[in-house]
Amino acid sequence: MKKITEETAGDIDDIINMIDGKMNDGVGRLKVFIDDSQSAGTVKEQYHHGRCDVGSPWAKGTVSNCDATDGDR
Repeated sequence: MKKITEETAGDIDDIINMIDGKMNDGVGRLKVFIDDSQSAGTVKEQYHHGRCDVGSPWAKGTVSNCDATDGDR
């Protein structure tokens, strides 16, 4: 287990503040990833409507094997 240093404690505080800010702005769901290959100090956000996976054919509206429409209910 890694020891928490002043530097890593600051990083942890930054992440907590970022999450708190999102919650205070009304965001109800978050998925947080830490990517060591991403440049330090940068943030990448993806937003989507609904609960399907970001980037999936359902989220992009490009599903090609579904014949169901709203009128079929």
